[in-house]
This record gives sequence, structure tokens and C-alpha cells, in this order.
Amino acid sequence: ARVTSGDTYSAYNGFAHLASGLCCGLGMLAAGMAIGIVGDSGVRANGQQPKLFVGMILILIFAEALALYELIVAIILSQNNQDCSLPTLQNVWMTKIKG
Repeated sequence: ARVTSGDTYSAYNGFAHLASGLCCGLGMLAAGMAIGIVGDSGVRANGQQPKLFVGMILILIFAEALALYELIVAIILSQNNQDCSLPTLQNVWMTKIKG
């Protein structure tokens, strides 16, 4: 999204970008933790039973898909935009002070 001066950057845009960042950050954190836990236990289990390798890889792929979905949702959230073309309270006060 295009970030401009404070006069045209609305609270809606700010919260949309905050939601996008939280979605991306927390989603990637969850996916990373899932990959780490599955990878750790999968490697240990693979040492004892080699037939578990394919199942471990499938679970890792699903955890990575979770990260991709979170990234897509974050991109969609960040594209929400509300233009503030109406005069803001700060602009009204500045015109009264100058005039």
C-alpha cells in the first residue's frame, strides 16, 4: 500500500497494516514452530522407524502451506485502502491558526 503524509493516512489504513503485520508475523511464527517440532520429532522417529519418512515430509509440507496461506491473507489485508480526502481536524485547526 502507498504510505503518504499523515493527512491522507487514515486510521483504517493503519489498522489494516497492523492486522496485516500481525497476521504475517504470528502466522509465520506458528508455522515455524510446527516445522521445528515436526522436524525434531520426525528425525528422531525416522532413526527408529525409516517408514515414517514420507509421513514426516507430508506434515512438513502442510505446515509450510500454513505459512503460505498466512502470507496471502496478510497481502490481502495490506491492500485494503481508505482515502482521506475530507479535511481532517488538524487541517481545519491549521487553517484557523493561519487565517
